[in-house]
Amino acid sequence: MASDMNDYFNKKKSENGSGKKTTGGSGGGNGGGKGPEFPKINLDMGGKSGIIYFVIAVIIMLVLAKPFTIIEEGQRGILSTNGKYQDQALLPGLHFIVPVIQKVYVVDTKVRIINYASRIEANSGASGIGSKPAITVLDRRGLPVTIELTVQYRLNSQFAAQTISNWGFSWEDKIINPVVRDVVRNVVGKYDAESLPQMRNKIAAEIDEAVRKNVVGLKNSPADLQSVQLREIGLPQKVKEQIERVQVAKQEVQKAEQDVQRVKQEALKRAAEAEGIAQKKRIEAQGIADAVTIEADAQAKANILIAKSLSSQLLQLEQIKIQGKFNDALRENKDAKIFLTPGGSTPNIWVDTKNLKQRTTAN
Repeated sequence: MASDMNDYFNKKKSENGSGKKTTGGSGGGNGGGKGPEFPKINLDMGGKSGIIYFVIAVIIMLVLAKPFTIIEEGQRGILSTNGKYQDQALLPGLHFIVPVIQKVYVVDTKVRIINYASRIEANSGASGIGSKPAITVLDRRGLPVTIELTVQYRLNSQFAAQTISNWGFSWEDKIINPVVRDVVRNVVGKYDAESLPQMRNKIAAEIDEAVRKNVVGLKNSPADLQSVQLREIGLPQKVKEQIERVQVAKQEVQKAEQDVQRVKQEALKRAAEAEGIAQKKRIEAQGIADAVTIEADAQAKANILIAKSLSSQLLQLEQIKIQGKFNDALRENKDAKIFLTPGGSTPNIWVDTKNLKQRTTAN
């Protein structure tokens, strides 16, 4: 190609040279002036030019064809060769492929969320978060009930290629959504609407267990189920009103029972207090009686001891002492009269004649 270009410019040069001679011979009107000259371009690179062009062409083709792909963390690559998926998914990193023949489909293996809700939430459009209508089911009596759930799951990276090959790229709508709706209908349909709020924890556990069993039980376990959370149970308005009436009645019954218990406790308290007071009085009376009895016993014992210790000589001695006291009194009060008791026992009685109303007993 370069030699052809050189031949072209040499030919032009020779033609310009012959033109100059003709013009000068005919009259020299131009005074032998020169025609336009073109710069010489040397494109003759020898045998290396073909190799360089080939390398450039290959580089351009590689850039346009992009024979590599990059798989990021939280992703897997599904390699397709002539329309057939490879069994093993591509791990995160750089991978080379054959353009046109091979193609890589990137799938997400991070945790994804589906919210089954009556109203669209603010974060429903975020990456990995989907929103679907709340699940409407019929209870055991045929009353409509609305169930709101949140399901967290992820694509099983170990069998990502098999899952895409069997279910396609819309595998979530073919596996997760149908299973969740079917399980909720089967579980909630066994109960009456009125009992659902009280059975909430049990129903949530049954739904979670059934969804896991159905999803994990599929071939190659396409999804790894993280959690199924029961968020809300929507009841018909009439059922809500009935539940409220029942709750009010229960609260009144509980209040009445509490009042009865309080009255019983107060009565028991008063009875205990009365019993305590009575017991105290009985103890005090018993103490007084015991004291009197003890005192009487002591006195009786003392009297017995005294009686045993008395003799005729001792009594005469005591009588002499008493008589001496009377004699002393008569010396001070000569008008007094003395009455001796029969048998000469003591005490004797004397009366002061100056005061007939006064009587004194002397021991």
